[in-house]
Amino acid sequence: MKRNLHYLNKHRIIYRRLPISDKPTEEFDWGWYYEDGTHQCYTLFASKAKITTFKSLKWHLLVLWYLNPKMTPDEFTSVAEVITNKEHGFTTFTLYGDLLERIIYEVSMQDLDNPPVNRVRKVIFRPSINMPLNEKLSIVGKLIGRSKKVTQDDIYDAMLSIHDNDVKITLPNIAKLLSCSARTIQRNMGEELKREKELLNQQL
Repeated sequence: MKRNLHYLNKHRIIYRRLPISDKPTEEFDWGWYYEDGTHQCYTLFASKAKITTFKSLKWHLLVLWYLNPKMTPDEFTSVAEVITNKEHGFTTFTLYGDLLERIIYEVSMQDLDNPPVNRVRKVIFRPSINMPLNEKLSIVGKLIGRSKKVTQDDIYDAMLSIHDNDVKITLPNIAKLLSCSARTIQRNMGEELKREKELLNQQL
């Protein structure tokens, strides 16, 4: 089932935002490259993956709450009800009653002065860019592959690039992007990224 993005767009709910103060190392026709990465890029609902856990749901709602500071509590409740209804295509489950009210309350009580925890991104494509998948992955690989040492941030950025294009994440295709061996990826991945890889693949 396709997401009901029409509801968000109709009510002018912001769910994607480019970095606002971090300056890119390089700018291209297709987008931007941040050598040290940026945490300020939020791109909710960019891929076909749906929300499958309460933890992911709370993070998505918190980002929506953060990106829309003028939204009233009643408006946020309405958005949360849409997001948490399986029929609207955002989640794999539906929440009702006390549990939904509790999650809405917990999210709405968060301090909006502190941005929601967000993974670092190094390569960001312009939202309007129309480019074949192989070209996007080639760009990501060349830019991230400049580093002599593969870091966990590099691996995660490659994973997100693969996932955002609705492709299953594997060690070989991460390694291809970063111009290294699959063994190098496995050695530098860490348990947290391994779990994240499995979670992202489950969402496809």
